[in-house]
Amino acid sequence: MKKENKLTLLIYDLASIVVTGIVAIAIIFTFFIRTAGVSGFSMLPTLNHGDVLAISAHYTDVTKGDIIIITQPNAFHEPLVKRIIATEGDEVDIDFDEGVVYVNSVALDEPYTLTPTNHPLDFVGPVVVPEGKVFVLGDNRNGSSDSRSKSIGFIDTRYIYGKVLGRLAPFGQWDVYQVGENNGN
Repeated sequence: MKKENKLTLLIYDLASIVVTGIVAIAIIFTFFIRTAGVSGFSMLPTLNHGDVLAISAHYTDVTKGDIIIITQPNAFHEPLVKRIIATEGDEVDIDFDEGVVYVNSVALDEPYTLTPTNHPLDFVGPVVVPEGKVFVLGDNRNGSSDSRSKSIGFIDTRYIYGKVLGRLAPFGQWDVYQVGENNGN
């Protein structure tokens, strides 16, 4: 075989690999993983303004503790990122003097919060989460508009865009569910 033919075959092989990789990435990000950026400070210290998140494209198993992207119409006219605190049928109450959130009369252990929950916004509890809805809070409890506010309220599960799987950027800080020194700060 001539040198020119070998070089041509090598170029075609490399092009084929690159195109296959691009198609595979496009399929993954179209059908399995979505991305979203964090705008604001309501999820400090877990998520920071400017973080880029990987989100599950198909999310049906609503679980307490999950960080989700919400597209339900709201006063801010933009998607929100919050943590699920309670699901349908759960009773939520908050002791604002102590800053403690209770679900089904059990105080939550919330090492991921920036501060205790001291601002009630519009919340008057206890409340029971209606069928097909969830109760969400930001991790920066005193700097978040969330289910405590009438402008947000309970979140209809049909408006959950996806569960946050991890952080794409900044690179090297993937795990958004761990608590400790590498939590995105």
